[in-house]
Amino acid sequence: MKATDSTTPTADKFLKLPTVSNCTGTSKSTIYAGVAAGTFPKPVKVGRASRWRLSDINRWMDEQG
Repeated sequence: MKATDSTTPTADKFLKLPTVSNCTGTSKSTIYAGVAAGTFPKPVKVGRASRWRLSDINRWMDEQG
């Protein structure tokens, strides 16, 4: 299941950690462990917050097969 937004099909969205966790079925701690290991997309800093690009998450999910 891809994380999608039908209202803005061409725009890349920034996702919060709970959304990334829900879309990928992965716990928050596993996400950060994957980021540290280089096996999960790195978040982008937006101010002080960490956000993930929707396109990066979709690509990662496609690679998981």
